[in-house]
Amino acid sequence: MEISLTKTQLRLLCDLVYVGNWVINAPRGDARITPYDEVESKVFFAAAKEGMTELADVTSYGTIPSQPYVDGGIHEVIMDYEDSMFFSILSEELARRDLRDKDVDGADREELDDLIREYYTEFSANGIDNVEIKGIDTK
Repeated sequence: MEISLTKTQLRLLCDLVYVGNWVINAPRGDARITPYDEVESKVFFAAAKEGMTELADVTSYGTIPSQPYVDGGIHEVIMDYEDSMFFSILSEELARRDLRDKDVDGADREELDDLIREYYTEFSANGIDNVEIKGIDTK
C-alpha cells in the first residue's frame, strides 16, 4: 500500500499518530499495545526519510519521536483535550446529580442540557477554583 502526502501532511500525520498512540498507550505502562508503537515508528521514520530529522530519532530498536518534538508543544494539545473531556464529564455528572429526581433522559432533558452548559461555562471560566468538597478537612 502506498499513500502520497505532502511534507506538511506528513508533519500533521506525525501529530495525529503521536497523539493517538499517547491516548492508547500512555495509561498502560508496560502493557503497551505494540502494534500502535510500530505504526508510530513507521510514520516517524517516513518523516526522517523525508528530511524532517528534527521530528524523529532513528535508533537500533526503531524510530521514535525525538525529544525536541515531544517537548515542542504536542503535550499541550493533549492536555487541552484532557481538560476539555474532564470538564465535560464533570459537568454532566454534576448536572445529573443535581437533577437525580428528574427524567433527565426524557421529558427533563432540556433542563439537564441547560445545567450541563452552566457547569461547563463555569469550569471554562474558572477551572476548579470554585469547587468545594464538603466533608474533607484541608487544614
